[in-house]
Amino acid sequence: MLKELIEKREKLVADARAALDEIKKNTDEARAAELEKRHDDIMAEFDKIEEKIAREQRMAAAEKRLEEGAAEERARNRPKPGDSEARGQDEGDELEYRQVFYRFLAGGGDPSNLTPEERAVLRAGHDKGAEFRAQTTTGGSGAAGGYTIPTELANIMIETMAMWGPMYDQDICTVMTTAGGNPIDLPTVDDTAVTAEAHTEATPLTDDGGKDVTFGKKTLNAYVYDTEFVRFSFELAQDSIFNMESLLGGLLGKRLGRIANSKLTVGSGSEPNGIVTASTLGKTAAAAAAVTYDEVIDLVHSVNPAYRQSPKVRFMFNDLTLAVLRKLKDGEGRYIWTAGDVVNGVPGSILGYRYSINQAMANVATGQKSMIFGDFGAYFVRKVGSPVIGVLRERFWPDLGIAGLIRLDGELGDTAAVKHLIQA
Repeated sequence: MLKELIEKREKLVADARAALDEIKKNTDEARAAELEKRHDDIMAEFDKIEEKIAREQRMAAAEKRLEEGAAEERARNRPKPGDSEARGQDEGDELEYRQVFYRFLAGGGDPSNLTPEERAVLRAGHDKGAEFRAQTTTGGSGAAGGYTIPTELANIMIETMAMWGPMYDQDICTVMTTAGGNPIDLPTVDDTAVTAEAHTEATPLTDDGGKDVTFGKKTLNAYVYDTEFVRFSFELAQDSIFNMESLLGGLLGKRLGRIANSKLTVGSGSEPNGIVTASTLGKTAAAAAAVTYDEVIDLVHSVNPAYRQSPKVRFMFNDLTLAVLRKLKDGEGRYIWTAGDVVNGVPGSILGYRYSINQAMANVATGQKSMIFGDFGAYFVRKVGSPVIGVLRERFWPDLGIAGLIRLDGELGDTAAVKHLIQA
């Protein structure tokens, strides 16, 4: 399946390029618009294929973890030599239908993975209707037999997804993790504009302080963000086929990830100083809603070559901006965007530089900073411990409450290291 998706992905890239290659200087506007729409449709399908590839890889990893967990569970519940019967829990404890049903699901729905005692508990629970949360059909067809048809609940939650960004990733920026939240000063120095002077023989060296080194500092604090409490009833906690604490905890963790990425991207400075906010001007686009190939080159070369050699140098923009850049060609008609190779772990690139998609960045629109480029290793992310998810049981008793907290800060240590392109 994965191989087929990768092959389809490569074909889509070739088809998209072929569509744009048909656009010549003498192509009429209607035909050009048709070809551009075809290209956009193909690239939309390309994005879906990439998502499917990522899902297949995640699913394979999840299935492997589930199988390993099921194997461990079966090993724990396997009768020991000399035992007269299998034991499902600690000796003397009575097996409950819920626990056996969970093991049944974890084992892939195969009763042969259960012990004889567990199968007996499962069968008895089924016979008396234990844990059945099925609603029968209603309406005119019910009396004809529809009432006997149960509605089953799959133990899979369909979660709406939205990518939020990479700024909390230690592979993108320079991350400092501390146990406490006390301020951290980062000393800075910019001596790049100062040079040495010619020396005259037998003349004393100048000592007027005119070329003394000037130091500065940047400070990392610890700003706190919370998810607010999400309350849920003890009945829901007990009756749901899902572990509600784990489910809600995962969702709240993603909320913390979104706020962290947003603040580290466009934070005002009175909070984390976002990398876009802290960056300096590299290029002003001539158009309010477009970017040209020459302007992308100018943005790259607005950053000193010393930074362009960094292992963490890259572009950053949102997904709609990537769609614009995918259509740009150089003077030889070659695309400046390269798809990369998922199989061999080679990421896509723009002009040979890696890029990160960050949905917290602005679209290509009037006056917006739509793209940044530079050495992201110069941006410091301060994490105070790890994000915390807590469940409060007494305050809302008998119900429960769950909330999350995160402490962080961000600062661009050297403003010359990252430049932005701003629209006209």
